[in-house]
Amino acid sequence: MIVELGHFALILAFAVAIVQAIVPLVGAQKGWRSWMAVAEPAASAQFLLTLAAFGALTYAFVTSDFSVQLVVLNSHTDKPLLYKFSGVWGNHEGSMLLWVLILTLFGACAAWFGGNLPPGLRARVLSVQSAIGVAFFAFILFTSNPFVRLGIPPMNGQDLNPLLQDPGLAFHPPFLYLGYVGLSMSFSFAVAALIEGRVDAAWARWVRPWTLAAWLFLTVGIALGSWWAYYELGWGGFWFWDPVENASFMPWLIAAALLHSAIVVEKREALKAWTILLAILAFGFSLIGTFIVRSGVLTSVHAFANDPERGVFILIILGVFMGGALTLYAARAGTMEAKGVFSLVSRESALVTNNILLAVAAFVVFIGTIWPLLAELFFDRKLSVGAPFFNAAFTPFLVALAVIMPVGAMLPWKRARIGRAVQPLIGVLALALAAGALVWTMQTGRSILAPVGLILVVWLVGGAAADVYTRTGRGDLRSKIRRLTTLPRADWGKAVAHSGLGITIFGIAAVTAWQQEDIRVAQLGETFPVGVYEVTLNDVLREAGPNYSATRADMTVTRNGRVVAQLYPEKRNYPVAQMPTTEAAIDNGFTRDLYLVIGDPQADGGWAVRTYIKPFANWIWAGCIIMALGGLLSLSDRRYRVAAGARKAVPGAVPAE
Repeated sequence: MIVELGHFALILAFAVAIVQAIVPLVGAQKGWRSWMAVAEPAASAQFLLTLAAFGALTYAFVTSDFSVQLVVLNSHTDKPLLYKFSGVWGNHEGSMLLWVLILTLFGACAAWFGGNLPPGLRARVLSVQSAIGVAFFAFILFTSNPFVRLGIPPMNGQDLNPLLQDPGLAFHPPFLYLGYVGLSMSFSFAVAALIEGRVDAAWARWVRPWTLAAWLFLTVGIALGSWWAYYELGWGGFWFWDPVENASFMPWLIAAALLHSAIVVEKREALKAWTILLAILAFGFSLIGTFIVRSGVLTSVHAFANDPERGVFILIILGVFMGGALTLYAARAGTMEAKGVFSLVSRESALVTNNILLAVAAFVVFIGTIWPLLAELFFDRKLSVGAPFFNAAFTPFLVALAVIMPVGAMLPWKRARIGRAVQPLIGVLALALAAGALVWTMQTGRSILAPVGLILVVWLVGGAAADVYTRTGRGDLRSKIRRLTTLPRADWGKAVAHSGLGITIFGIAAVTAWQQEDIRVAQLGETFPVGVYEVTLNDVLREAGPNYSATRADMTVTRNGRVVAQLYPEKRNYPVAQMPTTEAAIDNGFTRDLYLVIGDPQADGGWAVRTYIKPFANWIWAGCIIMALGGLLSLSDRRYRVAAGARKAVPGAVPAE
């Protein structure tokens, strides 16, 4: 009965979404306040109904209701409770329901906290947001219904994919979807502004917190996925440039560009057309990611489904919303005239350069991702684009971006003198180059990648500190410290986020350049050297888990006779799913990770063992956490939580008709 109620709630939410997509939009065009007022209660009702549907599906998973087909395919009575919950979104149908739940949540938040928006703009934003909901409610109900019943329920289910039975993967999809779907709000604001024919500083102030929240969630989601791949898959890497990984990375890059571009619109009323385009493209790349994950056109270990019919449906949604938005963008191009002018050397120019680098980098990743598909379609050739291409093509843009960030942050608006602006950075530059030279000297004959990474982290962290310090003005140290405590949180957030990026860059450079790897067959009791450590395979035992059996190795790592770590890598087998997984054992440290993997038994009685020493690996995810904290600090700035102020009349703007 609860399942049927959930299905009915989903149908009702679909109906409410249709009403919300039409009535407030018509009301905004006609100036009928009563029709515009429909948007807020409709958005709340849509979210509550979708939440009820999601709750019903969750109930079916937690209670192991095997009369529901989706539960049979993705659950088992012996599965731990956490993975019964994560099993709700660990499949195509359930993940789409989560997708729509988050979409309606953002719409409801715009209704609840959008009291500072003009009624017409708010009505249009909520209508566009609901139109997206209509498309995806239709997709779920007509192609991906999660509430399908079975006539004869089996005694037990087929279990969740063992790779997804992990805490990292339990939380990775919700955060990723909060980012993906959060960009729909930027899209809705952009389309609403185009319909209204008005883009100004107030609009930029309103759109920035939604974009920042989406970027923050995407950062956390991508970091969780990378961390999971690092410790769960047993291959020792953190990023493979897989199509689904790229699908989340591309909107992250575009969202970062949008955040910086919106600042120029807010402060200087310039780059209006470019900012609107970025808002459209950011959500467009999110839809492309949804298409890649669920269509099967590109092979990926992360893909949810391999169903061309569903892929065509998503492709139609992508075409309708992107085609419609870009057509409207072209029609309204004349209303987005830039007002602010600026010189070649200015903060505006630095932000334009930032945008170009981020946008081109996203385009490079996009081309590398879809090139195998294009090669097969047009040239009948099967190609694979791997890490060497992406590393070579993407890295120069990342380095250039890191180089200009501290300089751009120090430049004044409109017009600047480069020598005067960068003077506080001279000491930081000298320190960065000295640190890089020192490391290069100490690692004679090895890759330049790590010294460059160290130069960039010192440059970015030191530059962020110098930027904050210069904002304290003149006076003694005590007055400067007092002014530091009164700086806007957005300034602190920017400094923290830029520092986090530098830390992540260094972590990637260090682990790529300095990691040591040893692959061998080891006998029980054998000790073998890896770098400065000695590793001993003490024993290999068979153990039983709640829903798996495991081969568990007992290994000791020593250095100069002193025990550094006792590690227990596992190889698990899930009998219901008939699938093995590798559980790496990792001794995490501030400056290095010891990473051990046990493989299969060999004919001579030994065991395949892989050992990695990964310098500064944890700095990768520490930097991501710091970036997210920077975003959270900025989001908590009071200026984001109060009205942006009354709009001023814009000469030449086209009013809503």
